[in-house]
Amino acid sequence: MQNPSKQNPFKPTAGATPPVLIGRAGLLDEFEYGLQQGSGAPGLLTIITGSRGIGKTVMLSTAEAIARAHGWAVISRTATPGFLAGIGDDMLRLIEELGDGPPVRKITAFSAAGFGLTTQLPPERIADWRRTGNELLQLLDAKGTGLVITIDEIHAVDRTEISQLAADVQHFIRDGLPIGLIFAGLPSAVSDLLNEGVATFLRRADRINLHEAAIAEVTASYSELFSQAGISISTDFITKAAEATEGYPFLIQLVGYYLWLEASKEDWKLDGSSVQRAIAAAQRRNTLVVVESALSDISEKDREFLDAMAVQDGPSAAGQIGSILKAKPNVVSKYRRRLIAAGLIESAGYGKVDFAIPGLRQYLRH
Repeated sequence: MQNPSKQNPFKPTAGATPPVLIGRAGLLDEFEYGLQQGSGAPGLLTIITGSRGIGKTVMLSTAEAIARAHGWAVISRTATPGFLAGIGDDMLRLIEELGDGPPVRKITAFSAAGFGLTTQLPPERIADWRRTGNELLQLLDAKGTGLVITIDEIHAVDRTEISQLAADVQHFIRDGLPIGLIFAGLPSAVSDLLNEGVATFLRRADRINLHEAAIAEVTASYSELFSQAGISISTDFITKAAEATEGYPFLIQLVGYYLWLEASKEDWKLDGSSVQRAIAAAQRRNTLVVVESALSDISEKDREFLDAMAVQDGPSAAGQIGSILKAKPNVVSKYRRRLIAAGLIESAGYGKVDFAIPGLRQYLRH
């Protein structure tokens, strides 16, 4: 049986909290301070952005753990259609748990718009979404705590529900009630949301823009974890493995996971061959989970644009792409905006774009 001390600490699963948050130290300090200060603290309104697989969901999970450690209630949702209804359901459950009397409500339906509850109560006692939230927040406030709501993948849902939630949270804040709200999504979706009038107050939110970790930080983290576990690997091979991640959080977890797996087969030693096998396995998994998934719902024209970019070894200028596609500047600009919104490419300086997902260029070239 495997020695418990050698259990693989890496978590290459979407949203799973890794053993070390590389390059993320201090990013949630303002949020944690806000929990200590209570209603109206700036850090309680936070927006996390970044490309696919950059660690947005992990940051949300970390924020939720911090909130619970401070005694706050947490409602965690992904922005799928009707998610406001789910938040209302969660609120009612928390009211039942926190209330002094026996549970009196049993939710049977909750409208997709987040209003108009259907319960087993008489019609005159049916509360709307905002009144339910107000009741819950007053209960939490009386206990010296509050509520944090986290919403992941806001790029995947109609803006109406996001805007409605933002408006209701603003109402609670104005009333001095203890609530925190953290969104996470692709940069373009966040920009679109902040440009909408209903969500104007979100422009005051703290912004956490996630980027790749420095390779030196990845190297240091790998060195420490493998050393603590008694796994033998040379400095050169650790550096090679770290460079293969490109500082991309999901790949950091994948490469680490497969290095650990290879070490378990080789009496806890890693040589050049085993490191190369681990890197190759990680890249294959990244292609399957991230790259192919990201390409699954794009149009043929989108794909042609990406193929034109893949010809270059680095960032592509609009003129280069237009020349390959034999397309006018306005057409190039249209697909550039679409693919940035999809999180597949990103701006790389004036008039240039580059791939936002590691391995995407290599995949398109094959």
